[in-house]
Amino acid sequence: MSELTCEQLVELVTDYLEEALTPEARRRFERHTALCPGCDVYLDQIRITIAELGRLTPERVAPDARDRLLAAFRGWAAETR
Repeated sequence: MSELTCEQLVELVTDYLEEALTPEARRRFERHTALCPGCDVYLDQIRITIAELGRLTPERVAPDARDRLLAAFRGWAAETR
């Protein structure tokens, strides 16, 4: 099986973190991050972002930021339908 490209890794990062990859896909993912410093940093950034967002409460989000986020998510959801 061929090695992953950086673009393919980005597409798989959510499945990797949710442990949804096949064992072979997981090995390819981990082999790529072990050899690619940019993707290793990207993976760390995603982990940090998820951890920080997990600590965010609705009260800590400014109303204008909340409104912009909701509009962005609604637009994104409409595009994926």
